[in-house]
Amino acid sequence: MAIGCLADEERDARETVELIEQAGVTALAIAADLTDIDACQRLVGEAVDGLGGLDILVNNAGFHFTRAGAGTLEGLEPDLVDRVLRTNIEAVLWVCQAALPHLQRGSVIINTSSIQAYEPSAHLLDYAATKAAVNSITVNLAEQLGPRGIRVNAVAPGPIWTPLQPATRTAEELEQFGSDSPLGRAGQPAEVAPAFVFLASEQTASYVSGSILGVTGGKATF
Repeated sequence: MAIGCLADEERDARETVELIEQAGVTALAIAADLTDIDACQRLVGEAVDGLGGLDILVNNAGFHFTRAGAGTLEGLEPDLVDRVLRTNIEAVLWVCQAALPHLQRGSVIINTSSIQAYEPSAHLLDYAATKAAVNSITVNLAEQLGPRGIRVNAVAPGPIWTPLQPATRTAEELEQFGSDSPLGRAGQPAEVAPAFVFLASEQTASYVSGSILGVTGGKATF
């Protein structure tokens, strides 16, 4: 398993690699800023060299800015919008392009969408738009790559408890976080991970491609 990360997060990635290795799995941490196409190509190349091949690609890099007004029409700033688009859309395209020569029949691509693609928050204009684009890319690639035996799907998480939430929300917002879902609560990362495992497995999802799997606590993803 290879994990791509920003240079500032390499220490955390290496700690994760240690846990993976303790489970008896070969793992790599590769620092790469995926807003740069050359870094996307290098990431894939180093992963293939270090692992001896590539079977499953998960596009999970994402960015949005939470400063007040940043995601509203009046508050959009060219540099921030550019980073959102390059991280959330262009990186998916360039990493998939770099990976394609190494993928074989039975290989899998899993993209990361969001409930924001279906219920966009008013203050996440640019971010929500990128997740709708990820859905389109997923369906398009499923059609393009299906004849090669490569499945392409996406996971669309809803409100999930991650370190991002306490770092970007007020105490009052945290008290209500996820309460508007039909299940009445936010989800845990451990409740999202099995969706990726399901889509990655030939045993459970061999005939699933072009699908967006919602992990949203009951919020609609259609």
